[in-house]
Parts: sequence; structure tokens; C-alpha cells
Amino acid sequence: MNIILLIIQREYLTRVKKKSFIIMTILGPLLMGGLIAGFAYLSMNQGDSISMIRVVDETGVLAGKLTNSKTVIFTKDTMPIQTARHLFNPNTDYGILYLPANTLQKPDATVLYTEKQPNLTVVGYLESELSKNIENMKLTDAGIQKSTLDSIKTEISLQQKPVDPSGKDKSFSAGVTAGIGFGAGLLIYMFIFMYGIQVMRGVIEEKTSRIVEVIISSVKPFQLMMGKIIGIALVGLTQFLLWIILTMAISGTATSLIVGKDQSKLMEMQQKQMTQSSNIPKETMQPASMDFMKIFEGFNITKILLCFVFYFLGGYLLYSALFAAIGAAVDAETDTQQFMLPITIPLIFAYVVSTIVMTNPESELGYWFSIIPFTSPIVMMVRMPFDPPLIDIAISMVLLVAGFIFTTWIAAKIYRTGILMYGKKPTYKELFRWLFYK
Repeated sequence: MNIILLIIQREYLTRVKKKSFIIMTILGPLLMGGLIAGFAYLSMNQGDSISMIRVVDETGVLAGKLTNSKTVIFTKDTMPIQTARHLFNPNTDYGILYLPANTLQKPDATVLYTEKQPNLTVVGYLESELSKNIENMKLTDAGIQKSTLDSIKTEISLQQKPVDPSGKDKSFSAGVTAGIGFGAGLLIYMFIFMYGIQVMRGVIEEKTSRIVEVIISSVKPFQLMMGKIIGIALVGLTQFLLWIILTMAISGTATSLIVGKDQSKLMEMQQKQMTQSSNIPKETMQPASMDFMKIFEGFNITKILLCFVFYFLGGYLLYSALFAAIGAAVDAETDTQQFMLPITIPLIFAYVVSTIVMTNPESELGYWFSIIPFTSPIVMMVRMPFDPPLIDIAISMVLLVAGFIFTTWIAAKIYRTGILMYGKKPTYKELFRWLFYK
């Protein structure tokens, strides 16, 4: 055991002291925080260009009802459509909106003439304006008041709360729940690939440099493999935790500096609007951030985080043993492609299944793929925010540990034989034979 701890210490310290580790640990959060802050800044300061739309209205009634927006300005044009198209000036006008005489009967007959491909914002606004005004005119012709129709229309936004009476002040959100589960599964998926491949590359590097011949003269191949796997796992966990802490700190600071003033103004305006509305109950007059925080009160955050760490490490340990076996079986990274497919298929399949399970976590598909060791680290984390039965979690964890022991046994058999093999590309048949070598 002391030997494995020494190997873990060597692998950990060697990698965390590398310049590449330090640079990526600092650069990653800087880039991510910069992207988040930049996105917030661009969202607040879009600087949308104004699109001038000339309206050739043969109906004689629609052009006057079209309302300008922040980015779309309408100007009525009395000349025929052919003349308007001939005299179109792309330097001053964005396009020509042609409303033929039968527009009210056939709304699809409307045409937008532009010099280049129109953007979705302009097209969407024009379609919305035309639909709204034509609908209002048809309602008026039918003797129906729009105010009456508006009073009939009803939009429902279901409140989601736990059935437990003690949780009356808590809130659920299916969208947030699915997002948390899918995000956790995606992180595990990325972690397994990133650091599993590091294990494989580390084994190949030691094998090709012949350092491993000296190392295994004093340690067993199994001890070397386990030390390398656990050491790199700790490196990955350290980097991941630093990324989270630094990203949150950098993005929070940068965002507050960039949009802090605008955000405070927006909050003040919202508070004024709410206080001016006498028909709004006082209990609803609270900042949106409070409602947002209440959403997370419906989750058992401690259980989710503990399970995340377990599946985070369990999935990595299961797959990294196989990555180590591949590294030991080949002489160069280019030779790994033939053996990577059986390992990557379950991971990719788990990711695809997780997108389905996210919408129906209690399905048979979700159950089976959350307990199969090769897919459970990703799929079970997608189910976790939906509070699956404890028996499902227990079975999944036990099978994942058993799967790790099984893959480690297979990997150790291949590792001990392949680590000293040079100049030969093994086949699947040879790898199978190595499992039974004594």
C-alpha cells in the first residue's frame, strides 16, 4: 500500500507542478469568466442596427396599423411595387414589404423584397405585426371585440411544490431540475474523456521511453497502474475544483463591474412598476433572485453533491483502468484507435440516452442505464435531481464499484503483459490471451 501511495504522490506532484497544468488552471477560468461577462455585456449593449422598411400597401388599411419597433421603422410608399423595386436604394432602405390587395384573404401572399438574405429578427417582427393586425381586423369584421378575446385567453404557469406539508415554502422547477442533472452528467462525460486519455498517454510515454522497465523492477505492474490512475484522478479533481472556484469568482466580479449599474437600474424600475400596481399582492413584491433561490430549496443539494463526487470518481476509475490497458498494449498513440471504439461507444451512448432520460427520468430506459456500470455515472446523475428511489441509487453504486473491480482486473492482466511488449501491434485475439497468462 505504501508503494501505491508513493506512486500516487509522484504522479500528482509531477503533474501539478507542470507549466501546462498551471497555465490551463488559470487560463481556463479566465476564458470562461471572460466569455460569461462578455455575453452579459453584449446582451445589455447589443447595439442593434435600424432597418428601414418601405411598405407598398394595396389593401389601403394595413400600412397605417404597422407599429415601429426599436430596430424596425416602417415608411409608407404610394408608388406601384414594380416602380418601388426599380427605385430601391439599399444604402437607405433595408427592404420593401409588399401587401397585395388580397392580403386579408391570403396572408401568405405578402412578400419582403431585400437585396441580401434578411435576418431572423426583422422577418420575425414583420410576421408578428402582420399576423396581429390581420387577426384584429378579422375579429372586428366578425363583430368580436379584441378586449373580449384577450379576457378569454388564459396562460397557465404551474407552481411546482413538494407534497410534504412541511415543504410549503419550497418550489420545484422541472426545467431547472433537468438542467442540473444534464449539466452534472455532461461534466462527468467530459472528465472521463479528458483524464482517461491522460492516463493512456502517460502509460505510453513511460513505455516508449523504457522508464517502465526500471520502475517495475521494484514495484508490481498492478501497483504502478493503480498509482497512476488514482494520482491522475486527484490531479483532475484538483483542477476541476479550482476551475469552479476561479470561474465563479472571475465571472461574478467581471459581470458585476460590467453590468452592475444597468442591473441596479433595472431592479429599481421593476420595483417601481410593482409598487405602482395596486392589484398586485404584497407577497409577490420580491426580487426575482429570491424566487430563483427558492427553486433550489426543493433539492437535496448535499445528496446531489455527494453522489456527483462518487459517480465522478467511480466513472473515471472504471474507464481509466481500460485506458491504461490500451496504453500498455500499444507502442504509439496512433495505434490506440482500433481499441478506443469499444470504450468510447458506451460513453457516447450514455450521453445520448441522458438527453432522453432528462425528459422522463422514471422510464425503464432511465432505470436500466442508470444501474449499468458503463453508463450509470452519466445517466444516474441526470436522474439524481429528480430524487430517484434510494434502492436504485444503492444498486447503481454497488454495481459501479463491482464494475470498477472487474475492469481493473481485466486491465491489470493486459497491463502486466503489454507493458513490456515492444515492436508489435496486438490484436483483440492476443489481448484475450493475455487475460489468462500466468
